[in-house]
Amino acid sequence: MKEKSHGMASVLAALAANILVAISKFVGFALSGSTAMLNESIHSVVDCGNEILLLVGDKRAKGMVSENHPFGESRAKYFFSIVVVMMLFFAGGALGIMEASEKLFHPEHSVENTWLVMGILVFGLIVECFSLRVALKEIAELNTENLPLFRFLRESRHSEVLIIFAEDACAVVGLLLAMLGTILVAVTGLAFFDALSGLLIGLMLCLAALFLAREFYGLIIGESMTSNDRRLMNRAFEREEIKHLISLKTIHLSSTNILVAAKVEMQDAYRAESAGVINRIEEEIRKSFSHYKIYIYIETDVYQSDYQVKSE
Repeated sequence: MKEKSHGMASVLAALAANILVAISKFVGFALSGSTAMLNESIHSVVDCGNEILLLVGDKRAKGMVSENHPFGESRAKYFFSIVVVMMLFFAGGALGIMEASEKLFHPEHSVENTWLVMGILVFGLIVECFSLRVALKEIAELNTENLPLFRFLRESRHSEVLIIFAEDACAVVGLLLAMLGTILVAVTGLAFFDALSGLLIGLMLCLAALFLAREFYGLIIGESMTSNDRRLMNRAFEREEIKHLISLKTIHLSSTNILVAAKVEMQDAYRAESAGVINRIEEEIRKSFSHYKIYIYIETDVYQSDYQVKSE
């Protein structure tokens, strides 16, 4: 089965949006001196780099099976996703916090052309909402079980979709914060609100990066199939030929590549045809999970009462 590049449409949409928005934001910063606008500009540039890394990861993940990589390089997506999280935290969040913190205590800091800034921010908000809409559309296509959005994001093994959703959501919230700060500057004449909104944007990016890092830690070291998929997998072993399912373990090699290892005890009457039974089990598994590329290894053994059954 050829692996489909899930999430790449949202990556390309986000890259196009961020290039366009980054240019407009830098123009706005040059004309206004707004700290929030500078932070948003840095945010968009970092996001452009992130999308490029995700595209590189997608290409590497399609690496063919080799002697050194017997299951291919599909987990490359998770590695590049971790790199993206580091960039989002340090280049996006931490750098923005440092810049905003410095401006908070500089009385000479000022914001000019606030209405021009507002116009650029509104333009960026429209573009980012379009990108977020593409991400949500892809999530809807992948969310075949109709799970609540945040539960799907927690359980999904599609790292690129999670990153793009987090980026786009942060971009929309960040633009709203920058707009609020700009409006307060225009109303009060205090540039403090501009620096404060920039600080809040940086903190938001750091928190998003920490959330993503927690999710990708599990993916990069290896996570099993979701609970619903595990229940469906178990059904393939519920047949009269199988006396005991001694052990069943699954691990995601990527969002669509799965390794399955099982140990079963055959009923005495079927031990002579165990190879045929195993082939039928494998066929049922592949049919039930046709949207996955699955590596299946099943062996027969004798169940022992002191053996701890770990059925996933």
